[in-house]
Amino acid sequence: MLGSLLVVLAVLTARARFNDPDMWWHLKTGQIIWTTRTIPTTDLFSFTTNHHAWVPHEWLSQVSIYGAYRLGGYPGLMLWLCFFTAAIFIAGYALCSLYSGSAKVGWLGALIIWFCSTGGLAIRPQMIGYLLLVVELLLLRLGSTRNPRWFFWLPPLFAVWVNCHGSFFLGILVAAVFCFCSFLSFRMGPLVSSRWEPRRSRMLALALGLSVAALFFNPVGMQQVLYPLNTMMHQSIGLSQVEEWQPLLLSSPRGLGFVGILACIVLVLIARRAELFLPELLLLAVGAEFAVSHRRMMFVFGILVAPVLSRLLATLWDGHDAEQDHPIINAVFIAASLVVAFLAFPNRQNLLRQVNVGNPVKAVEFIKAHHLSGRMLNDYGYGGYLIWAAPEYPVFVDGRADVFEWTGVLEEFGRWATLQSDPNTLLNKYGIEFCLLGRQSPMAHVLPVMQGWKAIYTGNNSIIFERTAASGPLK
Repeated sequence: MLGSLLVVLAVLTARARFNDPDMWWHLKTGQIIWTTRTIPTTDLFSFTTNHHAWVPHEWLSQVSIYGAYRLGGYPGLMLWLCFFTAAIFIAGYALCSLYSGSAKVGWLGALIIWFCSTGGLAIRPQMIGYLLLVVELLLLRLGSTRNPRWFFWLPPLFAVWVNCHGSFFLGILVAAVFCFCSFLSFRMGPLVSSRWEPRRSRMLALALGLSVAALFFNPVGMQQVLYPLNTMMHQSIGLSQVEEWQPLLLSSPRGLGFVGILACIVLVLIARRAELFLPELLLLAVGAEFAVSHRRMMFVFGILVAPVLSRLLATLWDGHDAEQDHPIINAVFIAASLVVAFLAFPNRQNLLRQVNVGNPVKAVEFIKAHHLSGRMLNDYGYGGYLIWAAPEYPVFVDGRADVFEWTGVLEEFGRWATLQSDPNTLLNKYGIEFCLLGRQSPMAHVLPVMQGWKAIYTGNNSIIFERTAASGPLK
């Protein structure tokens, strides 16, 4: 019954998340793989990167996204999102219940995952990656407390994970932490490390080695295995400029929740004289560092912290007593929950409205109707939709920050978009004939006063400028 309530919560939370700008290029990539039966390893969508090499590290997730669209259109995509959102919450509920031994406390842990996930729910491959992270934690818990054969589900898990999302690297780190701590035994105040029986530790070490080998079941090889490290170490512009990679604001609601969760753990350790196990401390430190550094990683923090807090609060409610269950009442609640979830699911008109609000739909229709020609410069956030809705117009830049940073385009565009360079330099270098910008873009206020440019379309959220003559200096 509590699980069915999580399904309702998933639908209510995800139903308005249909306007993520990166969804579109994931969808288009999935379509290409589906129709051509090949996985692209070069940039196919922009004219600025000159078909630069590209690592297709999310190709399997992208195929699933396009499969959902092919089966059900926009509602199919929303169903994909609701399914994986509910799956993460329910798997997290199972994980927290396993840690705490209490269905009620486990449900509280699932709510922590929900709170931390609200900034990251989108039709993007990360949803599959985070679900697999929860599944990995389940396997590690079952293998460490029950039958160690559960560890041998890790290699096939990673063989799938490496082709779905770069979070597989975090998964390897998590398994390595458990493996390392399994050989240590000490007590330091509330911090405890308990050595496992040798056979169990060896089985986890073997499974970890096989999991690392399984990472090479991918279409690129070593480049795909090392891609997450490349992201963190060699994509400084994307990490510093893209909003979701910005540091967490501790004064924001999620920031306050982050501080509150950590404070709750400290208070429980002090008030109840509880124990904190070494792997839990290490994973909490990793999750907290990720969350503070990048707000999108609050999702990961929630997955890592929820089972720990659930175990510490295990005695908060009485344990489950099957004799006190009320099957009929539970069945009514489950049925009512499913009805609510069905009614809350957005219809096609609602989804179209979300697309129109968040994307330059009318502007693209104008471009096609008036047969605008030549190279286009587009806002960063519009690139994904243009890749899907107007593939005949190669984009200048889009949400694939990696390939644009590798080629230097992202730095050039960032300086242009924030008025840190002469606008004509970039426009002339790439032979731009028209620009599709958001109405609130700084350059949308500059182009009207530049020689050789005029606005030819103005919509509710976007504006199009066309070159009329050789661009000169600002007036």
